[in-house]
Amino acid sequence: MVAPKLLGHFLIRNTPGGPCGGAIVETEAYLVNDPACHGFIGETPRNTSMYGPAGRAYVYLIYGFHFCFNTVCCPKTAAEAVLVRAIEASFGEKFMRAHRPAMGHHQLTNGPGKLCAALDIDRKFDGVNICDAKSPLFVGRNPAHKQFLIEKGPIVTTTRIGITQAAERPLRFYVEGSPYVSRRIRQRV
Repeated sequence: MVAPKLLGHFLIRNTPGGPCGGAIVETEAYLVNDPACHGFIGETPRNTSMYGPAGRAYVYLIYGFHFCFNTVCCPKTAAEAVLVRAIEASFGEKFMRAHRPAMGHHQLTNGPGKLCAALDIDRKFDGVNICDAKSPLFVGRNPAHKQFLIEKGPIVTTTRIGITQAAERPLRFYVEGSPYVSRRIRQRV
């Protein structure tokens, strides 16, 4: 499963002023044949990017106001993606604060809509190649990945949050020691 493997690696937005972003600290998986997955109803103009290829962004709007960023994980025709729920704002903070003023440092990117606002991610990033460092938005390997997880771990597995269908599935993952996690659940799976 891709969702826990993304933890500790970087989500990076290339901007005119340089890169901004940070380590991914919270994810949720949405799988093939999952009623909570946007691909469950079949391919539509909104969810086309979710149908592959793998290594692309799937960006959508929720509540008519907030964007959410997902990594597409399966080859063409199989809709499966990982929602990135939170990152540690590690570099490019000036850019992020210009796009999302927040009271505290930890509130800048501690939720899927918040991180998209801070990184200025919207539908124009839907379908971009997130495996290419020259892309405007990409997931980059953290050379200190193992050390990051040792220092911030362990990885916690819980049920997903903010959904009504198939919410009981243990498909949410977060790094216990990160203050950027959007919401902690006492009952672990």
